[in-house]
This record gives sequence, C-alpha cells and structure tokens, in this order.
Amino acid sequence: MEEGGRDRTGCENLQRALSECHQRFGPGATRDAACRHLNRALAECLVSFVCPDESEAVRTLCGSGGTRLKRSQCQQAQLSLSVCISSHQPD
Repeated sequence: MEEGGRDRTGCENLQRALSECHQRFGPGATRDAACRHLNRALAECLVSFVCPDESEAVRTLCGSGGTRLKRSQCQQAQLSLSVCISSHQPD
C-alpha cells in the first residue's frame, strides 16, 4: 500500500490499527470479535480504492430497502463490484 513512504490508498491508519489489534489479542474468537470492525473497515477502504465507482454504486443502491427496481439495481451493482474485484486478483 505504501510507495515511497506515502500511503497511496488512504487506508494506512486502518491497517496500522488492525495490526495493533492483532498484537493485543491472541488468535481466536476474542481477537475475531475485538478486531472485526477494523478488519471490515480496512476491507471496505481497500475495495473503495481499487473499485471506486462500483463500490460507490453498491453503497448508494444497496444501503436500504426499496422497490423491485432498486433491488435489481443493487444486485447488478454487487455483480459489477465482484467482477471488478476479481479483475484485480492474480490468476
């Protein structure tokens, strides 16, 4: 994530906090529970960096219930995000 000492993603603080959380708690259920919010926040931050448009579409369209059309648009946005994430994974 860092290049030349600078955080390119804006996720550096979350990564550091998650690492510190993992150091404070040993492996297991306690760590999972204690660090869950940081793990999720870091994942969302990284996904937003890699696939910003698709991530925003999911946030906008899937944030609340709605009409059948909105649910359909949400599903399409989720699929587009999935495809975007997959395209950035090594083969």
